[in-house]
Amino acid sequence: MAVSAEFLDHLTELLAGLGPLTVKKMFGGASLQVDGAAFALVFGETLYIKVDDDNRAAFEAEGSGPFVYGMKDGRTQSLGYWSLPETALDDPDEAVRWAKLGVEAAWRAKKPKTGKAARADIGPGPWDG
Repeated sequence: MAVSAEFLDHLTELLAGLGPLTVKKMFGGASLQVDGAAFALVFGETLYIKVDDDNRAAFEAEGSGPFVYGMKDGRTQSLGYWSLPETALDDPDEAVRWAKLGVEAAWRAKKPKTGKAARADIGPGPWDG
């Protein structure tokens, strides 16, 4: 399912309120980034926004669904990206609002983990402090 140049142009205009978008083509689709945060995937004529535990419920409430792809062995796999609600496809203000949720999720995913967990499998040593 290749993404069309026309659909990418539409998304670039629709999401202009986010700031300059970077579009990276990949695997027949594209990744959308703003300020280095990969917040969306595009496959076919569908925009998928990054979700996490903080924003997933909002997407579920709007009837969005996850990006799912088939694997060679017949299983399916889903990623942490859900479709943009249909009501936002032609409304720049609403599309930007949803996209910002994805940008925030992308930044949360980039945050370094705080605190060092002790490794019980190797015992104490100079790496403890």
